[in-house]
Amino acid sequence: MLVTKVPNGRWIHIIPTTILVYIVAYMDRTNIAFAIAGGMDKDLGMTSTIAGLAAGIFFIGYMVLQVPGGMIAEKGSAKRFIAWSILAWGGLAVISGFVQSPTQLLMIRFLLGVAEGGIWPAILVIISNWFPNEERGRANAFFIMNIAIASIITGPLSGWILTFSNWRMVFIIEGIISLALIVIWLPFIYDKPEDAKWISKEELDYLLRKRREEQEKIKEIQTNTSFIGILKKANTWKLIFIYFFYQTGIYGFSLWLPTIIKELTHTGMGNVGLLSIFPYIGTIVGLYLFAQLSDRSMNRKLYTALPMICFAICLFFSVEFTSHIWISFAFLIGCGVFLQSASSIFWTIPPLLFSPEVAGRTRGLINALGNLGGFLGPYIVGWLTANYSQNIGIYGLICFLIVGFILTMLLPNITSGKSLSTVNGKGLHHHR
Repeated sequence: MLVTKVPNGRWIHIIPTTILVYIVAYMDRTNIAFAIAGGMDKDLGMTSTIAGLAAGIFFIGYMVLQVPGGMIAEKGSAKRFIAWSILAWGGLAVISGFVQSPTQLLMIRFLLGVAEGGIWPAILVIISNWFPNEERGRANAFFIMNIAIASIITGPLSGWILTFSNWRMVFIIEGIISLALIVIWLPFIYDKPEDAKWISKEELDYLLRKRREEQEKIKEIQTNTSFIGILKKANTWKLIFIYFFYQTGIYGFSLWLPTIIKELTHTGMGNVGLLSIFPYIGTIVGLYLFAQLSDRSMNRKLYTALPMICFAICLFFSVEFTSHIWISFAFLIGCGVFLQSASSIFWTIPPLLFSPEVAGRTRGLINALGNLGGFLGPYIVGWLTANYSQNIGIYGLICFLIVGFILTMLLPNITSGKSLSTVNGKGLHHHR
């Protein structure tokens, strides 16, 4: 049977809808960067340290539903769980526009993190239910691109709102957009193919057959490794810290980028919004390029490590050339190219080091603890900026990225494509 002859309703209904939902979620997560650059810090009397804390505390809340959200999606309904999450985070995003003090902002940002925390694992459950193993890599790659697309949209939209209103309207308008997602989510998404009203018989039969085949394979290679057993493995902690340091660099850069561009170019927020597009156009290019290089060579370690060190180098030179505005900005675009390039490649590594059953638990643990870097990055830039200078804040991010690079290069040889054929006789068939 040729897979190309199977109807592609899942690609038309599931992928665009999940991308759209996470685009808006990511927008409400990061638009605080434009609110800070647009005067929120002055209106609320926030120091750079508090501003960084407000941006980063989201990720403390984000941890709360990471594992429970995935479990609810697996055992119950991911569709219903995400529908309630949309209403919760959209409402909190709107409320953000009415805060009157840093304390209120910190509370809302924490709760926003809680509301969004279960969406990522729940969407991955939906993708896993709808796309067989040989399609899941592409499906995940398309989904991850939502981050770059969201950043491209958030910059101009937030900058445009600030040209005719204020930072409060950034939260309110973009929160209303979030609430409107519910009318798209409910009719298009179903937890499993057999629940969908729009699916054809041919596509349903194909997906059910593939699911049965995968379940049989999983039974053959299941292990009894416990959660405690996972925690005792050195490779688990290597991956957690690699992801932690990587996320520190990503969010430290992303949430302070509007302020960096504003101080570099001394231009208005409308232009800052437009200029912020270019690093994220680079992100899409980098995601595609490094995924291609990694798939061709099967060297997952190298192409996870390279973007980190290249990201650090571009950050360094963006600071060193601040007296030459457009050279510095060119290096900021370079940062964008490497910003997310390691993401999709990194998530191919756990299945190389752990059996499929254990890899699933490990991915949840890595995502929950590693995303704490999203708290540390904005906070450390804010603290170093307040106590020293913005350049020192950027140097702090560079140090974290270098550590992440070193840890990645210390991963086992199997992650560089060596001896793959000897691992359980399975090679790369475990990739998801």
